[in-house]
Amino acid sequence: MKILAWPRDTIASRFIWTVVLAVVVSLALVRLFFVFGGVWAREPLDHSILRARAGDVVRVIEAAPSQLRSTLAAAAATKEVAVDWYDAASPVSAMLWRDSGLLKSKPLQRSLLGDLQRTAVVFEPKSAIRPPLAFSRDQPRYAAAYFLSVQLRDHSWLVFSVPRRTWGLPDLQRWTVWLTFVTLSTATVCAIATRRFVRPIKQLAAAVRRFGVNPQAPPLAESGPQEFRDVIRAFNTMQAQIQKFVTYRTMMLAAISHDLRTPLTRVRLRGELIDDEIQQARLFRDVDEMHTMVDGALAFFRGDADEEATTTFDLAGVLQTIANDYADQGIAIGYVGPAHAVYCGRPFGLKRAFTNLIENAVKYATPPEIELCCREKSVTVAVRDQGTGIPPDALARVFAPFFRVDRSRNRATGGVGLGLTAAQAIISGHGGDITLSNQDTGGLEALVTLPYVV
Repeated sequence: MKILAWPRDTIASRFIWTVVLAVVVSLALVRLFFVFGGVWAREPLDHSILRARAGDVVRVIEAAPSQLRSTLAAAAATKEVAVDWYDAASPVSAMLWRDSGLLKSKPLQRSLLGDLQRTAVVFEPKSAIRPPLAFSRDQPRYAAAYFLSVQLRDHSWLVFSVPRRTWGLPDLQRWTVWLTFVTLSTATVCAIATRRFVRPIKQLAAAVRRFGVNPQAPPLAESGPQEFRDVIRAFNTMQAQIQKFVTYRTMMLAAISHDLRTPLTRVRLRGELIDDEIQQARLFRDVDEMHTMVDGALAFFRGDADEEATTTFDLAGVLQTIANDYADQGIAIGYVGPAHAVYCGRPFGLKRAFTNLIENAVKYATPPEIELCCREKSVTVAVRDQGTGIPPDALARVFAPFFRVDRSRNRATGGVGLGLTAAQAIISGHGGDITLSNQDTGGLEALVTLPYVV
């Protein structure tokens, strides 16, 4: 015989248990209202069944002979109201007569008995004087009962007992209470269940954002329903594969670096044997240019910034440090923005990216101005110069590797065309964006947008 396995923690099972729990809690609250409704929602005596029956029962029993009154009282009793008759000479009648001066209520008598002018005594659960023990009938449910005692003309007493009186509220208020309980219980259970249900989704979204900023981020703990655990497991596997690929790529580029530099060194050594000084100088210039290109390419492809740990730092301090470094070289770079701006990212990588942007402006335009603006969900850094700008057809291509706007520039002063490419890679690694645009007043603006990462 196949044994049924315990139901797995899936989205469907969580939904089912949420509905079941909401229904159970709603029924429990309604049941509590039924139980305690008799305490705080008791039906007043003048609105109860006694209002329609007490006067008639008193008239009938009072007109009957004494020997038939006990029988008639028992016959007048119902499930909701018990009726008892006590002879004038009984101890109960004597006690009721004694308490009649303390517990009688004329407005309540008129409401219950109408035009009957009779002495009546009402015992309530919170009354200062307890009813006679004979009223209790030796049943616990009479401990909180209401009693209406009416004295007949022959000084005997007719006692109406109401052991259970609940739901004194009108139908509209009663349904309002029910719907309020059901709504509150359902909303509470669903809110708690939804928070637990959504928590793994938020954790996964935060892990994806962290991985976009820091490829070396630790894997995410598997939690939540089975479907979410499968997604998290797939994400962790993908993250591990990407990390493995990046590590392998770094090792491969290190080997390429060694293999490329060795033959270049041999070429330079052999160039020393050339007698023609002009040809030797040209060869050395080509070798140096190749060294520069290889070093620049390897620095870019190694992704040194990606290996840096993510930390919280002062972004405004980094920008001011760059401006101060250029000031030491006699180049004045203005800074506009807050004195401090806390940001979470890779400080050395961002410093390298902003330095590349500023260095381009210093080389090819005018010393730029840096503007930092902190928004609710992001920060923007603008680097503006007053140069000639970039041709519109080249704005979309300046971030391509090895692209140079002016190809006639000497690579010794113009670089190899990887500065903007590296800056874009670093900014994109932080989940941000970088755009270049020509200003209406002249010059170029590099606008960097960096989101706050949770």
